[in-house]
Order: sequence, then structure tokens, then C-alpha cells
Amino acid sequence: MSRRYLFTSESVTEGHPDKICDQISDTIVDELLSQDPLSRIAAEVVVKNNHLFILGELKTQAVVNEDYYRDLVKRKITEIGYTDPDYGFCSDQCQVQVFLDVQSPEIAQGVNQALEHRSDGSVDPLDQTGAGDQGLMFGFACDETPELMPLPIALAHRLARKLAQVRKLGTLPYLRPDGKTQVTVIYEDFQPVGIDTILISTQHDPTIGDHTSNADVQAKIKSDLWEAVVLPVFGDDPVRPDGHTKFLVNPTGKFVTGGPCGDSGLTGRKIIVDTYGGYARHGGGAFSGKDPTKVDRSAAYGCRFAAKNIVTAGLASRCEVQLSYAIGKARPVSILVETFGTSRVPESVLLDLIQKYVELRPEGLIQQFNLRHLPGQRGGRFYQDVASYGHFGRLDLDLPWEYTALSSQFRDLALSAIVS
Repeated sequence: MSRRYLFTSESVTEGHPDKICDQISDTIVDELLSQDPLSRIAAEVVVKNNHLFILGELKTQAVVNEDYYRDLVKRKITEIGYTDPDYGFCSDQCQVQVFLDVQSPEIAQGVNQALEHRSDGSVDPLDQTGAGDQGLMFGFACDETPELMPLPIALAHRLARKLAQVRKLGTLPYLRPDGKTQVTVIYEDFQPVGIDTILISTQHDPTIGDHTSNADVQAKIKSDLWEAVVLPVFGDDPVRPDGHTKFLVNPTGKFVTGGPCGDSGLTGRKIIVDTYGGYARHGGGAFSGKDPTKVDRSAAYGCRFAAKNIVTAGLASRCEVQLSYAIGKARPVSILVETFGTSRVPESVLLDLIQKYVELRPEGLIQQFNLRHLPGQRGGRFYQDVASYGHFGRLDLDLPWEYTALSSQFRDLALSAIVS
């Protein structure tokens, strides 16, 4: 029997208070790794009004002090677009306080020398580094979009990025940095067939030219967003808005007070936006502010890499990979492959391919994806660029965990396994 249903995902712009915190946390990670690639970092940020706090633990040879952190913060806030005191949050007026301690020696011990290395005298250098914490991570890929991401989150991210772009380019100069997007996709038998609802909430100036009444302002914003944001994003895509699609803009009527004045912000509070929009499972660990020995981040990248190569190889239409780790242990505690009935080969074959050909130890992940990035790589911007608009499916960035170099090998090996 045919099944018809709706699925919704959201995204946020870089001016959202939680995303401000994610970006600052990852700017700190980028800076410390550029000075000392072996830095251990767990940096979280809290912001409200013009007060910002940096909290966490470090182990680094990088030369930094509180003034250095304050300069990093103010430059990032300026880049995001909070430069006008009328916004209530402004780079020149933001007060930054730093509370960073030295990493716990118990944690450092397990990362410095993994259980495998301590117990059996292993000489494999990839067994040297243990996971920085216990936990479970998921990666996902599907063939709904060119970026092999679920369509709802892919569209929500495209809208959010376009919303920020038309603000920064001055196309819609009355827009302010805070914003959210949401897309509800119509599915039939697991295939997207239409767009039910598009929702955009965007911060804006109190008045727009001659438009001063609230009703006129909102009508102007809705018309402008449809022309400058929605239509360019959908283009000629086969799944696009039609006469039945609902388009909602600022449903409360206005959105003038936003950013850290409208709500507090905290690192790691948008983990579903960072990943698959709720379409796939999530292990619960945030990415931003963490160096790559933290498997919340590096192993989630490894899971995505494995899942994407399986889908690119044509071995499944949808693939989810789960890993789990124990603190101080290099090798995963468990690996699971789930293809939701779409696999063209037994899932045991896919599991075997991952175990044999995808490096999943922390040090292996770090080397495979160059996660300690050397100074000058991408201008020193590695993690902060994925701290908004998602860590996966980024066609605008060159991300190693998005590579599909193993897909041909996976396809050939899987077919050989079936034949034999």
C-alpha cells in the first residue's frame, strides 16, 4: 500500500545566537590547532546581550591570552554582521570573559596512550591515541539530493545560506543577522514528491523605506524573500513549490529584536541542524569547540564518509552507520550498518567493507581527514566554516569526509563477495 507523509527539517543562519557560539568555539579550535596541531580543546561559549563567556579545558603550546581570545571573538562577531549598536549586540560593545582550565590528566592519559597500546605493547602508531570520551556516533547518506543528504535539511540549509547572502550583499539591506528556515517535504513511498510548507523567520529593521506599518513591513519582507531567496534556491528542481505550497514569514508578525538580545546562545545546541535535520539518528554529542581526538566530532565524520561511499557505490539508497567508543580505547566498541531495506547486497558485506577499508581509530581518522590541519590550510579556516549551515553535504567546501574515493572499490569488492 502506498504511503504518503510529511517530513520537516530546519536550519539557522550564522547570526542565530547558538550558531554565534558554535562559530566562536570553532574559531578557537582553528586558531589553537594552527599554532599547535596537538592541542586538546574543549571550548564552549555562552552569550546573552553584550556578555560572552568562553568556558572549557585546554592542553596546548599555543601562545594565547585573554586579550587574544577577545580579539578572536570580536573579529568573528564582526564577520557575522553584528556591527550596529542598534541591534543590541555589537562587536565593539561585547564584553568577553574567559574561563579556560587545563585538561584533566585522567582524560589526557587515555588519549595520550590508548588501552590497546598499554595492554599489548602494540607498535601500530594508530593504536597510540585513545578516544577522548565514550559515546556513540551516527553517519548517514541517501540519494535524494546531489549532496547525498535528505532533501528537507538540504533545502533548509540552502535557504538559510541564501538568506544570509542577500543580507551581506545588500540585496535586502533591511535584514539583520538572526534568521531561521524550515522546509516540510511531501513524501510518497520514501521518495520526495513536493513541498508542503516553507517557513522563514528573519530579523529585520523596524521600518523599510516608506513601509512603516507592521502589516506593510511584513508584506514587503514576504514578497522580497520569495523573489530573492526562495525562487533562486529552488530554480528548476523537480521537487519545488507549487500553488499548494504554504509560505510563512515571521509568523509572530515582526522580528526586530533578535540575536543574543532575543535569546541566549550556547555552543552545541543545534546538533540536529549540524547533521541530518532529524532524518537520521544522532548520538547526542556536539561537534563545535572540540579538537579531533574527541570522537563526537571525528568519528561522526568517519561515519558519514563510510555511509556516503556506500551510497555513491550504488550499494544502497539510504545508509546509516553507527559507531561507539570507550574513553582511552582506540578501536570502536561496536559498528552497525543499517540500510532500511535498500541494500543491493547483504548488510554483512557492507559491514565487512567498512571494517577492512575505513580507518575508524581516532588517530587514523585524524590522519585520513587531515583534522589537525596545518597552518595556512584553507586560510586557517577549517572548523569555523562548518559551524554554520551543516557539517555534511557542503558542496561549497572541500571537506575530506565528503570524498567518495572508496566508492568504486566498495562496488567492485561487494560484487565480488556476492559472486564468490
